[in-house]
Amino acid sequence: MFKKLNLFSKVSFVWIGLMFFFAIAGKLLPIADPTEYFDVTGAGLFTAGHILGTDSNGYDLLANVVVGARNSLSIAVISVGLGSLIGGILGIAAGYVRGKTDYVLSVVFNIFLSIPNLILSLVLIAVLASSSDPTVPVPDSRRLVVIIASLTIVIFPILGRITRGSTLAWTNSEFVIAAKSMGMKDSQIIKRHIIPNVLPSIYAVAFLGVGIVIVVEGALSLLGIGVGDGISWGSMLARAQGDLEFAPASLLVPLTFLALTVIACNQVGDALRQRLDSRESKL
Repeated sequence: MFKKLNLFSKVSFVWIGLMFFFAIAGKLLPIADPTEYFDVTGAGLFTAGHILGTDSNGYDLLANVVVGARNSLSIAVISVGLGSLIGGILGIAAGYVRGKTDYVLSVVFNIFLSIPNLILSLVLIAVLASSSDPTVPVPDSRRLVVIIASLTIVIFPILGRITRGSTLAWTNSEFVIAAKSMGMKDSQIIKRHIIPNVLPSIYAVAFLGVGIVIVVEGALSLLGIGVGDGISWGSMLARAQGDLEFAPASLLVPLTFLALTVIACNQVGDALRQRLDSRESKL
């Protein structure tokens, strides 16, 4: 499959692989401590000892980008994974059972999809991550769990609607109709015929979902309700607000990594979707 992709898609695959390498093996790389302060503040690219420079606070940008990749991608993968699981189960139920089940679940999907992603996340975080005592800060662990939960809620209706449509298409295929006429149980049909054929569409949309989650997490950090004291690309952008004139690398480096990763995820998702469309057109 990789050989059949265009150059842009191949580069996108390589970039995503590199970011996941940073996320998984970043601690093994010979880079500075992301929390270590250096006397050189606001250094530009390719400064001695700091290939991507330092921010206005004297922290090494490469080290922070690598740690930020781990946190940003971890949040994205967990949120999209949970959203895919929930949306996939509900989407298959809606597309295969149909009737009232399909109607109710479709209404649920439409309600959540009608609310902008960022606004939905803001409301959920404001409700679930708020402290009854304004003088007591919310623990970072609780905030992180709430962020992941809110992003999961953002993602699951997208995956649910896509999975429902794919399930409807495969349910009407000749081999599924033949399996039903032979008396095969619904659970067996779903396990043997529906799930294996629906999974490719889930994978394709999941890549798009990762891009969405990274952007929303970054926006939440810019609004001051991100991962707290943890380092993510969004928190780096939030910390660099106002530094464009004095330390432009502080803002441009994390913004570049975030933007390129989102573009790569969208491109890979589109490439997988095109392969899927050509596959389903043969039904």
